[in-house]
Amino acid sequence: MDSYSQWRWHLDEVFVKINGKLCYLWRAVDHEGEVLETVVTAKRDKAAALGFLKRIMKKYGRPRSVVTDGLSSYPAAMSEIGNVDRQEVGHRLNNRAENSHQPFRRRERAMLRFRSAKTLQKFSSVHAQVHNHFNQERHLVAHEIYKQRRSAALGEWRALMA
Repeated sequence: MDSYSQWRWHLDEVFVKINGKLCYLWRAVDHEGEVLETVVTAKRDKAAALGFLKRIMKKYGRPRSVVTDGLSSYPAAMSEIGNVDRQEVGHRLNNRAENSHQPFRRRERAMLRFRSAKTLQKFSSVHAQVHNHFNQERHLVAHEIYKQRRSAALGEWRALMA
C-alpha cells in the first residue's frame, strides 16, 4: 500500500447520457495510465467529488500529487480532506486522464449507449480492469519484449476465462 501513495493521480469526469439524462463518470488514473477507480454519479458537485476522493483514498492511500482540471468541486473536496497542497491544476496537465476516456467512448458508441447507471458502473469497472491487464506501454520496451508480455497477458486471460 505504501507504494501507491507515491503515485501521481489524474482525476477527471466525463458526461455520459443514460436514457437522455446526463450522468457523470468520474475516473482516477495513475501516472502510468492505469485506471484506478471509476464511479458514476448524478451530480458533479463537491459531495460527489468528496465521495470519489474518499473512495480512492480508502483503497490506495494518499497520493503524492493529484492532477485535476479546473472544476471547482475538486478544491472544495480537497480542502475538506486536507489535500489542497497536493493538487495541481494546469493547461494540458490532465491529458493522461482525458486520453483514458477514448477507449471507453469507443466501446460506448459500439454498445449504442447505456440504459441505466448500474450497467454503466459495471461496464466501466470491468472495462478498466481489462484495459489495465492488456495495457503494456508499448513505446517503453523493445518489440520482442512487448510481444512476450502481450502473449503472457493473453495466456493469463484465457486461463481466467476457461
